[in-house]
Amino acid sequence: MVLVRHGETEWSLTGRHTGKTDIPLTEEGRRQAHALGAQLKPWKFALVLTSPLQRAAETCRLAGYAQHAQTRVELMEWDYGRYEGMTTAQITEAHRDWSLWRDGCPGGEMATDVGRRVDRIIREIRTTDGDVLIFAHGHVLRVLAARWLAEPPKNGRHYMLQTAALCVLGYEHTDAVIRRWNQPPPA
Repeated sequence: MVLVRHGETEWSLTGRHTGKTDIPLTEEGRRQAHALGAQLKPWKFALVLTSPLQRAAETCRLAGYAQHAQTRVELMEWDYGRYEGMTTAQITEAHRDWSLWRDGCPGGEMATDVGRRVDRIIREIRTTDGDVLIFAHGHVLRVLAARWLAEPPKNGRHYMLQTAALCVLGYEHTDAVIRRWNQPPPA
């Protein structure tokens, strides 16, 4: 399974939590998405999935996979509730000890909520014959990686993921593994 985080947006550039807010890619984000197309060429995908949010769908399109992509709402980014659009620094000014992974977001989701969503995607992937390509968002993909490894959703905190990064999950014998993580697009 190949995971791709969407390209750069204004909010990812400034560290703002971007969940349901549907913002476009920056010019750099569009360049990154085009570059991803070349990285993905060696694979033949049996299934291509994308979040419905434009930053992921546009990354998918610019990488050359829109004609094959199926939208899955389960791949939407973490719902940050009242923390939508805020930076971690802004949140911790009011809630000094806050951790997204432990505390979730008021009016939004907890890590376990996101975990339940990605578990449905993992079940679908495991019944697909062939490689799967997913275009989505940083936190949801980090939770997906944790769940792929049968870890609790909160363990996604250990898997940093930059914009337009490519990751590969798979198996070593019968064990689920991370084959490649956080590979940046070509410059």
